[in-house]
Formats: sequence, C-alpha cells, structure tokens
Amino acid sequence: MQKVLVVGQTPPPYHGQAIMIDRLVSYDFDKVEIHFVRMAFSHNLEEVGAFRFGKILHLFRLIWKILSVRFKYGVKLLYYPPSGPVKLSIYRDVIILNCVRPFFDKVVFHFHAGGISEEYPEMLTILKPLFRKAFYEADASILLSSKNPQDGKNMYSKNQIVIPYGVIDEATILNGKVVKIGDPIVRVLFVGAVRETKGVDVLIESAYLLKKKGVTNFEFQIVGPFFTEEYEASAIAKVKKMGLQKEVVFKGLLVGEAKQKAYRQADIFCFPTFYEAETFGIVLLEAMQFDLPVVASSWRGIPDIVTDGEEGFLVPIKSPSCVADRLQTLIENPDLRKKMGKKGRQTFETKFTMDVFMNKMQDLFIQVGEKNA
Repeated sequence: MQKVLVVGQTPPPYHGQAIMIDRLVSYDFDKVEIHFVRMAFSHNLEEVGAFRFGKILHLFRLIWKILSVRFKYGVKLLYYPPSGPVKLSIYRDVIILNCVRPFFDKVVFHFHAGGISEEYPEMLTILKPLFRKAFYEADASILLSSKNPQDGKNMYSKNQIVIPYGVIDEATILNGKVVKIGDPIVRVLFVGAVRETKGVDVLIESAYLLKKKGVTNFEFQIVGPFFTEEYEASAIAKVKKMGLQKEVVFKGLLVGEAKQKAYRQADIFCFPTFYEAETFGIVLLEAMQFDLPVVASSWRGIPDIVTDGEEGFLVPIKSPSCVADRLQTLIENPDLRKKMGKKGRQTFETKFTMDVFMNKMQDLFIQVGEKNA
C-alpha cells in the first residue's frame, strides 16, 4: 500500500482546488493510503492571498503537523498544491516546503492554479535560492491541461503529466434535469467566485446587449460568493444602472442540494473567465453532467473540455458582444441547446468522471512511490 501525505485546503472557502482536494482525501483508493493535513489559511474568498497575523501562527502549526504525520506513519511521499501567482502565497509555500521537503523521499506538485513559475524572474535575488529549493526538481508535477502554464517543466520536474479533473456524477444521483412545462424563461447559469476576472462584468454587459437586441425571455443566475465587498457594491450598481434587476439575479453561495438544483433548473451555462490563475474550470464539468450547453471563454485549459460547436461555444476573453451572440443563438434554438447538452453529457461520461480522475491519480502515486524505491 502506497502511503501519501496530502497537504491542502478543503472547503471553506469553496473553490475548485479546495473541492478537488476534499474529493481526493475522501476517495476510497484500493492501492493508496491517504494521510491528510489541512491548510486553513483562509476561511472565505476575501482572505485568500491577504495577510492576517493568525496565518503566521497557522503556518508554524502546519509545518509541525506535516512533520508529525510524516514520522508517526512513515509517509515518504508528499503531495502538495502550490499556490497561484500571488506573492504572499508563494512566500508561504517557500517557507513550508523548505522546512518539510527535505524529510520526504518523493514530492508531487499538483498545479490546480497556474503561473507560479512565471513569478520567479521577478523575485528578489536573495529569495531565488529558497524558491528553487522549494519547487525545483519535483518527482512529478500534475497539470490540468497542456495549455496551462508549464510550471512543472519550467521548474525542472522529473515528470510532468496532464490529468484533467473529474467530478461526481450528481446528475444521475439526482435523476437528471427538472422538466419545465410551459416556462418560457431561458435560464443562463454562472457558478464561481463572483469577481471581475471570472467574467462577471462580461456577463452583465452581455445581458444588456441581449436586452438591447430585443431578447427578453432570459434570466442570468449568478451563483457564488462575492470576492470582495467592494466588487459586490460595484456589480450590483452596474446591474441597476443598466436596468437589469429582473434579468440578472445574484443567488449567493449555494452548496449541496441547492447548488445541484440550480444546475437542474438551468438551460445554458456561461463561464466567460479570464482569471489569471485559471487552469481548468471544474464548474464546466458540473454543468456538462446536467446536459447544459456551454458558452465559455477560450482561456487556459477550457478548450480541453469544450470543443467549439460541439458541447457549446468558445468565445474570446473580455468580449461581451461575442458572449451575447452565442447566448442569443442558444436562447432562440432549443433543439441546438438539447443537442449540445447531450454531447456535453457524453464527453463528461467518457473523460471527466471522478473514477477516471482518481484512477489516474492512484497510478501516478504508485509510479512515483515505486521509482528508485
């Protein structure tokens, strides 16, 4: 049995990386024994990447817990998800890894967020040796897409492998979509952190363009927590200024059955992200399992999930007019929505189930653990 120590954040806050690590440590592997040390630097999205004095205390407690588990259970393989390109988070990782990595025989980095290697040239010269000691020459590095920043190769990983996410098939568990009889409203769903770089302003502006073109039978449902109070005020003011109070509804954070109900009641999923640390977009998989056609930005790993014209449409980043045009096409063509949604479901079943993802993770852990053992 291969022992693996997983270090990472699980919800809260709710975001793709935290959700996937929660799935990883909860999964019933048959050849891998998972030990887990939870990061808890942030309790909500607003705290992510921000300095808090309590984080310093947690940092040293975390290092102690990692080393305690390492020696108590004899775990020699460390799984660690480096942060995205946020300097404070990078410095945190540098401290942790410099303290614990020497005590492990093998290390696997999983780049849920992308672009950390691109920050290296801009670092202070005095910190570069510590950065290299922390991140260079990992035994394996996992990317979610070949189109993401090549962080593993850039930091001389011995093996870089692409393993796309998978998600639990909750659509089957919940017996599929809600059948809406006589409901003329087409619901366009967004799920994610509500912030500008996730494309929320693009969504609002595309709703305005749709209304301006005379399309009235739609409603945008934006599900997720606001990233900051400042952006919440800005987004709500923008909706009011554009006269979209009926067309754009902020639903807040939904989890569990409430979140699944939002997917089941939707007709289209829209995700026009250009988030700097975006790598994949787990919400796209969630939408596709519920037979939802997708309109998404052609950004980072998203084209590995959605093929333009098949599971939905890909659009350029920061382009409300393109988003509005593609949404109008789907709003006005229910047969096309059904066709693309069915194709998305087929793609999910073939490539992106939880079992497919976890089997690949298990194979990698065993391969790394046995190499030169």
